[in-house]
Amino acid sequence: QLQLVESGGGLVQPGGSLRLSCVASGFTSTNYATGWFRQVPGKEREGLSCITHWGESTDYADSMKGRFSISRDNAKNTVYLQMNSLKPEDTAVYYCAVSLTTLCPPSAYIYEYDYWGQGTQVTVSS
Repeated sequence: QLQLVESGGGLVQPGGSLRLSCVASGFTSTNYATGWFRQVPGKEREGLSCITHWGESTDYADSMKGRFSISRDNAKNTVYLQMNSLKPEDTAVYYCAVSLTTLCPPSAYIYEYDYWGQGTQVTVSS
C-alpha cells in the first residue's frame, strides 16, 4: 500500500523554525519526485518545492527563497521541508506528494502529482 505520512507540524511563534518530514512507504521504486504543498482554507493548494531522487530541487514559490529548503534522505525514504523565519502567513496545512515521473514537474499543478499525504498543520502565532 502506497503511503505518505507527514509530521513535524505544530504551533510556533513568528520568527521560529520547524522541520517537516514526509515518509514514503510501499513504493517499489525510489525513482520518483516528491513535492511540498500548502493550503489555507478557501484557497488553492500552493506548491512550494520539489526534489528528485538524486536531490535536484525545483522551487515553485517565492517563500522558498531564503527561508525554506527541501532535502531528502533516501536511506530513510524521507523528504524534509526546513522552514525558518516563519511568519503568520505561513499558517496552513502542509502536504507532501509524489510524482511518479523521474524529474520534478516544471509547474506546481496538483494533477502532476500522483499520491498525497494527509497533511500536517502548521500554525504561526504569538
